[in-house]
Amino acid sequence: MKFGKTALILSATGALSLGLSGSLNAPRTTSVIIQGEDLSSLRQQVLAVGGEITHELGIIDAVAANLTDGQRAKLAELPSVKHIEDNRSAAIAARKNTRSTKDSSLLTEDSKASATLGTYTDYPALISADAVHEVDITGGGVTVAFLDTGLQRFPELIGNNAERLKAHFDAITNSRLSRKATSDGSGHGTHVSAIAASNATDEGTLRYHGVAPGADLVFVKAFDDHGAGTYADVIRGLDWIVANKNRYDVRILNLSFSAEPRSHYWEDPVNQAVMKAWQAGIVVVVSAGNNGPDPMSIGVPGNVPYVITVGAMTDSYTPTDTTDDRLTTFSAAGPTAERFVKPELVAPGGHLSAVMAEAPYSLIAQEHPEFQHSFKFFTMSGTSQAAAVVAGVVALMLEREPMLTPDEVKCRLMAGAHPAVNEDGTVAYSVFQQGAGLVNAYDAVFNTAYGCGNPGLDIDKDVAGIEHYAGPARVDVDGNFYIEGLEDSLWTGSFLWNNSFLWNSSMLWNDSFLWNNSMLWNNSMLWNNSELSNDSFLWNNSFLWNSSFLWSNALAEPASINHWVDQQ
Repeated sequence: MKFGKTALILSATGALSLGLSGSLNAPRTTSVIIQGEDLSSLRQQVLAVGGEITHELGIIDAVAANLTDGQRAKLAELPSVKHIEDNRSAAIAARKNTRSTKDSSLLTEDSKASATLGTYTDYPALISADAVHEVDITGGGVTVAFLDTGLQRFPELIGNNAERLKAHFDAITNSRLSRKATSDGSGHGTHVSAIAASNATDEGTLRYHGVAPGADLVFVKAFDDHGAGTYADVIRGLDWIVANKNRYDVRILNLSFSAEPRSHYWEDPVNQAVMKAWQAGIVVVVSAGNNGPDPMSIGVPGNVPYVITVGAMTDSYTPTDTTDDRLTTFSAAGPTAERFVKPELVAPGGHLSAVMAEAPYSLIAQEHPEFQHSFKFFTMSGTSQAAAVVAGVVALMLEREPMLTPDEVKCRLMAGAHPAVNEDGTVAYSVFQQGAGLVNAYDAVFNTAYGCGNPGLDIDKDVAGIEHYAGPARVDVDGNFYIEGLEDSLWTGSFLWNNSFLWNSSMLWNDSFLWNNSMLWNNSMLWNNSELSNDSFLWNNSFLWNSSFLWSNALAEPASINHWVDQQ
């Protein structure tokens, strides 16, 4: 089924702050995001009803504004106003589930050594990035943008004179920052970017601490020092990146945050902006979220079918022994509400060490001092860190083949991944937990796969609201998720947290089962038996959002995004 233009049209800018009326007697205002047919007329309409515009979000033809209930009602009556919703709050490394693991006995001698200054960080070797570095591929000439909590200046990250830093922008204040400025009081953004791109090495060796030590960087601050932000701040940052893509030659965008989905993927304003970035030719790498291990726990914007969504695995503190490597228990899993297989792949995300300022300059280090070591190195776990690993791998790929499109990058990443299999060759984890498997930098850089990235999807039609899509996931009468023809993808408890497997390169997921079965979305069918001709398929309506659930005022509470998780 094809759709005409719907209530959510996508285009190019913005973000938002939470201003309230200054008078005690003035009507209460609420921060909202308003989408219309075009930005210019929408701006005039909001001002005409007396609204206070805080952000212009051209990337999705929207503004953020403070409105009274009466002003909101007046705008809702205008036929050119397509959608109004509350501006959601979001946070990175939020204070949800902040129970920390202070038991340093978890660390083996290997991991203690790797956590000290001047020693190797292990994860480049775990994904064979060190083998790529040996042939002089380090991500040179490729620019990676990070939308996060900002930047702390470390020579390992940006050089002594910020020569690797192409631009520095604050989406919260809507201002350009000096390339020599420090903007990260949280530490999260610095830690994530160092995993992707630190050029520190072991003393006397060329064993780099980061995955793409030669890449150039762009930093966009969209979350404050407490890791808090809003949808509008995030969208403003995304708008700035897309608008400046050619100026700074941005090829990759790392998004290490995740919010709870509350609508179909194409209706979410952040997702709309993310799809615009992909459409513009930027490879978008997104964390799956830290709300696993249950199925259907992938967050926004990881539920966008186009992007590369990354889950987390761990070496179990034994970097020289791969037999106990496993998925982390916090890594979010698919399928998405629209039945897409997510994540696309997994990457190291347990106890990753990277530069981050010590307390009190980083609030995360202040709250978890037991994981600060050697003054400027900090150990943290999460799908945030796993996404950064993959962003670094993409930089290596694009240095070797600069002409690869985002879809081609996605294809080769997945074709080169190594799925976890048991000794008998059966999969150790569901495809909805590990996707195509553990990312392998060498195989991603040097394989020649094509045609397996987002087949059956049309980003132009999706963004324009003409067509939306559903994936191949199904659920049986017992509530197990599966893909027809790939019964090993069945979600069963026996596949959970089994250490007796290998990340085996000899077994690749067959893309004919997983990534080319997209179909046009049809709300009237709700994925029912008549659509799929499969009586065993029981995709229950309870998995879908009731119309009263979408963006209601009751759902405007702060969302915990990539909250702190125990080290694994």
